[in-house]
Amino acid sequence: MGQIDSRRTYTTARLEDLTSQLSESKKLAGDVACLCATGSYGRLEASSYSDLDIFIVGLNKRSDGGDDLSKTLESELSRLNEICIKADLIAAARSIGIREFDADGQYLVHYSISKLIGLLGKPEDDASNTFTSRLLMLLEGRALVGQETFDIAIDDIIASYWRDYEDHRNDFAPAFLANDILRLWRTFCVNYEARTANTPHDKKIKRRLKNYKLKFSRLLTCYSALLYMVHIFSARGTVSPAEMRAICRLTPIERIQALQAEATLLDARPKLDQILILYNDFLSVTDEPESNLLLKFDDKKIRSKLLSSSYAFADTIFESIGLIGGGSKLHRMLVV
Repeated sequence: MGQIDSRRTYTTARLEDLTSQLSESKKLAGDVACLCATGSYGRLEASSYSDLDIFIVGLNKRSDGGDDLSKTLESELSRLNEICIKADLIAAARSIGIREFDADGQYLVHYSISKLIGLLGKPEDDASNTFTSRLLMLLEGRALVGQETFDIAIDDIIASYWRDYEDHRNDFAPAFLANDILRLWRTFCVNYEARTANTPHDKKIKRRLKNYKLKFSRLLTCYSALLYMVHIFSARGTVSPAEMRAICRLTPIERIQALQAEATLLDARPKLDQILILYNDFLSVTDEPESNLLLKFDDKKIRSKLLSSSYAFADTIFESIGLIGGGSKLHRMLVV
């Protein structure tokens, strides 16, 4: 489908170009760390106007037998090697003409797996950004370097959400993860609202554009996973860690395409088709410089039309959940 296919082809080629320049990062990361891309590059839907969203995840530092909690959250990747990897990433992106890191590199950070998991459910989880990073790694993450470490991290994160699975193998509803995915989406929305109140006109227009993008890309990231989880639970009455791992291997668009192909979901297929049509239109709209998009969002009529399409997109996802969930226990948990 038009933009969906062309964006995937473009992103795959750009990521190949980028990773070919990361020989130093590959040596430094070795078998102890991975470079995780999220955002449009992680979802395989970047354009020439997309910037990079990357963070580093390291294996847990081997314990010396002490009880110091801070040490258990440390990474096997040293601080100096972390700095060298960041420099290598920046140089590689510049050398092939990829736009530089989002927020001037604010999110180009380094976590250990134990830190991503160890703060789960704690107040510090939001403040340290481990909550958002953990969920985005699961839902749209892609390894640029260190695939084996990336896979270990995904397995460990899933295990932390499936901790009660062995006692409920035949009726496990992944409510813990589902609630965190819902919280991620609502956190994006709350942050947008908080940052748009009482702001100057030019910044408000920029926020409106960001809100428009959020209502497509982040909504699909979150709800494509929830749709697939609800489908599996409705069909089997449980969701295994291996099934969740398979969901995480798919991009958000691939999840919708996989659901389209399910013979048991014929009733939902028209809505799933519509999700991809509307998303393809969104990718077409955003395939131009931000300066052009800001002019469109400064025009009330154009802005209203574009925002109407985002509401239609959300409505279609909502209707799809109803058709696929079928009133199952997990479906009910998403609503009440």
